[in-house]
Amino acid sequence: MIDFSSPRHRAKFGYLLLAPAVIMMALIIIYPILLSVDISLQDVRIARVGGDREPWTLENYRWLTSSAEFWNSLWVTAKMVLTVGGISLIIGLATALLVNQKFRGRSLARLFVALPWAVPEVVATVIWAWMLDSSFGVINWALLKIGLVDQAIQFGSNSTAAFFAVCFVMIWKGYPLVSIMLLAGLQSIPEEQYQAARVDGANVWQRFFYITLPSLAPVLGVTSVMTTLWVFRDFAIIYVLTQGGPIGSTTTLSILTFEQSFAFFRMGQGAAVGVVTLVICAFISRALVGRFANSVH
Repeated sequence: MIDFSSPRHRAKFGYLLLAPAVIMMALIIIYPILLSVDISLQDVRIARVGGDREPWTLENYRWLTSSAEFWNSLWVTAKMVLTVGGISLIIGLATALLVNQKFRGRSLARLFVALPWAVPEVVATVIWAWMLDSSFGVINWALLKIGLVDQAIQFGSNSTAAFFAVCFVMIWKGYPLVSIMLLAGLQSIPEEQYQAARVDGANVWQRFFYITLPSLAPVLGVTSVMTTLWVFRDFAIIYVLTQGGPIGSTTTLSILTFEQSFAFFRMGQGAAVGVVTLVICAFISRALVGRFANSVH
């Protein structure tokens, strides 16, 4: 019988406690990734558990390098990540700075900031789809009423309008999380630093650039990673609004993965897109975390 209370075996007891969580993570995360890599190396039309295995081949990855659909979806995803991620960070930081101030009704203001994130994604997207409808949507009605446009914007058939409509809804849905995380970071900054800066004569902008931003760097790094991964993987908003159209203008890597796997029943090619997406996300996450970690030092 092992005595886990002794210093010699205390570390083993810690590993024993961690074992269930490690096994669960392996089953939930690592195994599906390995299975996706395995399917991406086979010419699989419909994946069946326990079916005959196809021989490994790199044909799916060769298809990626020569596929105009893949390169278009990669370009659309990059544009969407930069647009949605950048604007969400700016709006989220501005909102967090606002609701961090002391004023009457601050708790209610914080509640309204978090409200879009609390609404189920599909429900919110369906509502926005009705609002953006070119025939009877309230968005076009308002734009025509105030004279910003002379004719209704065709969000469903105009490539540029569809792209920015998707970005707008994603920003509306995503910025509350950014705001909440940055608000938590702001509240962790000691007030004494701001008081000392005021005594030294620092103005609002100097306090922001020399105290607030450096102190928020770790939170900004984590938030940037989460926003980037969310835009990469988001499927519901794009599919409900545009289904990847028109003419592929909103077809991201997640939409392409779905189309190849479940619309065209090319599971091997869909898995290959998913594996490449995973590699890109891992690389971007590492780069962002390293960038913001270095900015702290």
